[in-house]
Amino acid sequence: MMDYKRLLAGAMIFSMLAATATGCSDKKSSSDSSSSSSSSSSESQTEAASATSAESSESSSAEEELSTEASSEAATAPVPVEASGDNVVTFDDGKFDFATAVTDDTPDAAQGTLEVVDVQGNKMLKFTDSGTSCADKKTQKVKINAVNLIGQANLDKVDTIAFDVYADATASSLQAKDGSMLKAPGWIGGGGGTVIADGKTWYDFSEYSSEDYKNEMSAACHVEFKFLLASAGKKWSNEMTDANFLIMRWGLQNESNLYIDNIAFYDKDGNTIPLA
Repeated sequence: MMDYKRLLAGAMIFSMLAATATGCSDKKSSSDSSSSSSSSSSESQTEAASATSAESSESSSAEEELSTEASSEAATAPVPVEASGDNVVTFDDGKFDFATAVTDDTPDAAQGTLEVVDVQGNKMLKFTDSGTSCADKKTQKVKINAVNLIGQANLDKVDTIAFDVYADATASSLQAKDGSMLKAPGWIGGGGGTVIADGKTWYDFSEYSSEDYKNEMSAACHVEFKFLLASAGKKWSNEMTDANFLIMRWGLQNESNLYIDNIAFYDKDGNTIPLA
């Protein structure tokens, strides 16, 4: 009977991982991060179909064991990324006076506040959402003042801005294919931009994307904003007194907060620019 239990558990795991999730946004509707062997699934389904009523108690036992294992696995949250190298804003000192929650620049701006929080011993900046941004299809926005971080004299050296983003779920509004409701952020993505040297032209950075349909708090999504047209003058200059960049997260699939950590600035040779 033990072989039957293993096969049934394998089939159940396959169907769970293959579930399609839908939430507040149509941006992305399913998790493609997990896969399983189709031959194992087929064999399990055949075996399950031929099971007798005498084996039903074994089936219930297998389901209970699977439920316990899945619950234990989901309870293990991803570990935050520790900063590597020098000249990285880690928020360990608790300061975030260079950051602003942008809540009123456009009608779709999410409402929220900023604070530094501890996540598994790692401090990071948190955009605490109002709790309705998913339902209202709002965009979370955080503005970072670069002058305060690296000084005005280093602005023209910036080629790339790197940082990590995380998201957590505050509600169970993400529906899986089987109808169950998940407390996970789902798709995590957005983009950003800045005003460049001429003081009026908006430059859009490349978009970023990640996902987590399993954990309440996601793993890190590493983001790099690069001045791809720097040679054409589309970058910052040392004459700018208010150089800043905007981090945006849109397409929320569940009510969720945004986290930012490990901000670093790099020159064209890949060297970190010293913090002020």
